[in-house]
Amino acid sequence: MLNLEHFPDTVYAIQHLAFEDLGAWEDVFYQLGLRVRYFEAGIDDLRKAYEYTGLTIILGGPIGVYETEDYPFLQQEIDLLKVRLEKNLPTLGICLGAQLIAHALGAKIYAGHSKEIGWSKLKLASIENNPLKALEDIEVLHWHGDTFDLPEQVELLASSDLYANQAFQVGQNILALQFHAEAASESLEKWLIGHTCELRKAQINIPALRADHQRYAPALERAASSVLMHYLENLQLK
Repeated sequence: MLNLEHFPDTVYAIQHLAFEDLGAWEDVFYQLGLRVRYFEAGIDDLRKAYEYTGLTIILGGPIGVYETEDYPFLQQEIDLLKVRLEKNLPTLGICLGAQLIAHALGAKIYAGHSKEIGWSKLKLASIENNPLKALEDIEVLHWHGDTFDLPEQVELLASSDLYANQAFQVGQNILALQFHAEAASESLEKWLIGHTCELRKAQINIPALRADHQRYAPALERAASSVLMHYLENLQLK
């Protein structure tokens, strides 16, 4: 059970795109009585979010970690994140957020061999107490073109058919997910609209992706809620 007595009452979330939010996980936080505060990368001062001793979640977005010349705020994020990870502060990264964590830990981030957009099952690593166990045999939403090498000091948690590095952890406090565990049943349409150029360039069948979402998202919501609760329950807060 999650002991909220010493748990900070606010979760900070860093957005890199307005419609990529905490999705179904936002309701989980609200049900726990926790508030959510969003910070917009490139607009807000992110120091408060990265220096926060409570939970900070780094969300996804369409830019690449390596595009610091075009998006200078990324370098500030990387620098702040390095300090945060050295302090072992509670940090959860999703998609771009996971890539930022990997890069801050010394790994290379680069364009993958193909886009991974759509629903498929993960291959969970055979380790004791895998925090993603609830996702076994569950279809999850993938939506990325970049990938990363696995940092030396991390523990691999999951792979997919297309990409070996789908999730990793450092101790109990740092969790990185390349896939979108936060995907909500009712929120895909804004992704289909906002990412239409990427979808058409990748020749993704939009009606089929929508149908898959309707089929698989409810089960993912339930399983991913368990993953989030397991993570929160095992956080080592100072």
